[in-house]
Parts: sequence; structure tokens; C-alpha cells
Amino acid sequence: MDSSRYPDGDFLILLLYVDDMLIVGHDTKKIAALKTDLSKSFSMKDLGPAKQILGMKIFQDRKNKKLWLSQEKYIEKVLNKFNMSKAKPAGTPLASHFKLSTEQCPASKEEAEYMKNVPYASAVGSLMYAMVCTRPDIAHAVGVVSRFLSNPGKQHWAAVKWIFRYLRGGAISWKSKLQKSVSLSTTEAEYVALSEAGKEIVWMKTFFEELGLKQERFVLFCDNQSAIYLSKNPQFHSRTKHVDLRYHWIRDAIEEKVLDVEKVHTDDNSSDTMLGFLKQRNGEHFGRKMMKNRS
Repeated sequence: MDSSRYPDGDFLILLLYVDDMLIVGHDTKKIAALKTDLSKSFSMKDLGPAKQILGMKIFQDRKNKKLWLSQEKYIEKVLNKFNMSKAKPAGTPLASHFKLSTEQCPASKEEAEYMKNVPYASAVGSLMYAMVCTRPDIAHAVGVVSRFLSNPGKQHWAAVKWIFRYLRGGAISWKSKLQKSVSLSTTEAEYVALSEAGKEIVWMKTFFEELGLKQERFVLFCDNQSAIYLSKNPQFHSRTKHVDLRYHWIRDAIEEKVLDVEKVHTDDNSSDTMLGFLKQRNGEHFGRKMMKNRS
């Protein structure tokens, strides 16, 4: 992105992956000029307004300024590839009865030989691509099954197939990961998560400002009242004095009004779908909230 190219401060964004390209900008004349410049050096085919990129379909509602990404065809292809297209749909990414561990890795030569013929790594890789592009709701489940890539067992494979069943049946930015540090309380764990999410908000704020889209307010929601209190109260707390100092930057961000933190009820906290196993009712509820359908 280079705003210095135009005296009026306008800019174009060019997204390039191998031989697939998207150009984003406010001025269609400038976009056309860039296409002309590029075509002088590269063999190009202009496909018009973006409708697809890297296997993702793009749907736009310009009037209401909305955009959707869909991998429906990709997921159908993957389900057919792994013979899951006719499997019974599941209501959650991974059911609570899956207690996966290394103890379920092959313990006999027979099972090890059987698993050699199971496309475990390929299946997990296919799930990862869907997860990264359009399906953050399966992030936790994919993270769990990916831990056993080196030596998967039958139970691990059953869990992978369960995720496929769920896919058969929308977030802008998201993350699901294990914390590097060991938290000694729920409050500490939530506070660390607040700090990590806050960093993402700061990045988004800066990015939006570069696009000329100044947001009046950024709100970070948390379902732990103690963590919210800790983020807004810089006083000494004996129970949390051991928390790494780097996480306390969130207090400065709140004080400087870079962002704000508010309470959200646990039943309305969509991010819980990326933290652990959910009951079917909760899984379906959060899934609908995260994966916004066109209507």
C-alpha cells in the first residue's frame, strides 16, 4: 500500500498470491491505470469485479457495505474426498466425549499398520485451510487433532471425522491458541487473553486509520468481571502481583482511550467456541453468531 503515489493522498491496495491478484481502491480510474501499467510487464487476464479468490467465493452488498466469503464448494470437495459427504451432520465442532491424548496413539502393530492407510495428515491439512480462511468456529477442534499428526490413533481419526460432520451441517479477526504461560487462576487467564486481543484491536485501529476509516470507539468484550476490574484498576493486587508486566499494557491502552473493555454474558460470548468442547445447543448458538449467513 503506497499513498505517496498520489498527490491527493489516495491509495490502492494490491493483494497478490502466486498468480491470483486483487486490487482494492476508491477510484476506478486509478485501478484501471494500475491494471494497464501491470499488463505492460506481465501477462494478465482481467476478470472484472472480484467474485472468487483462492477457492473462496466473494459476495458483496455494496448498498449496505457488507461482504461475505464462502468456501462452500471447497468444503463439498473435501467432504467427497474423505467420503464424508453423506455422513450424519454434527451440531458442534468436537463433542465433549472426545478425551484425546497420546495414550490413544497406536499401541499395537496392527493398529499402526491400519493408521498408515488413513489420510490423517491430509484431512487435518484440509481442515486447517478452511479454518484459516472462513471457519474460525473449528479452530479449537482442529488445534486438538493437529497435536497427534506424528502418530494418530483410531480415536484421533474419529475426532477428525466428527469435525467433517460439523462442516457438513464469521469473524473478521480471531485466534485460538494455547497460552505459553501457566495461569494460576481464571482471572489471570482471562487477563492475559484480554491483553492479546487488545493487541489485535490496536493493529486493526491503525489499519483502519490508514484506510481513512476512523472508528470512534473500539470495545473489547470479556465475560470475567475480575479480569475487567484488573484491567481498569492499576492498584497493587497481592493475588496477581506475579503476572508478567508485559500484559499490563492493556491498562495504558484503556486509560489513553485506545480501546475499552466491557462485560459480556458467558452465554453471549462467541469466542468460547474456540476455547474448548461445547454442548450441542451452545455450539449451534455460537456457530450461528460467528458464521454470518447472507440474508
